[in-house]
Amino acid sequence: MDPKAILKHVELFEGLTADELDMLAEVCVERIYPTDEIITQQGEVGEELFVVYEGFVEVVRAGLVPENAPRTIVHLGEGQIFGEMALVDRGPRSATVKAASDQTRILVIKRDDFDRICETNHHIGYVVMRNIAADLSFKLRHHHLTGR
Repeated sequence: MDPKAILKHVELFEGLTADELDMLAEVCVERIYPTDEIITQQGEVGEELFVVYEGFVEVVRAGLVPENAPRTIVHLGEGQIFGEMALVDRGPRSATVKAASDQTRILVIKRDDFDRICETNHHIGYVVMRNIAADLSFKLRHHHLTGR
């Protein structure tokens, strides 16, 4: 497994140097999930960021009212992330994410490890938080434009 090879293609880390990517790669932990295994559960407290290394995951959101059935929001593949808000706060997960392919490989970065890295290299924290803000801005604009 070469975490840096995948991290350098992740939009969240765009703008980081090779040395900074090395720092993040050092704290990555690989997890492997079989099809349909839950990786994160909607409502649980978030403490980790996830990067799809190999395979696919399905993001499912339960209805806002009890009579609404859970529905698939999106499928994510190699190089895509979920759980990034755990780097911002320790709030509840907004969706359930489960493996959508057998032997789905995920890179995990724990919030505490990320915080420790940012204490020694503020540029990493700045770049990642700027990228999170840009992504949220895009999603909010899209949401308002489509009326969803």
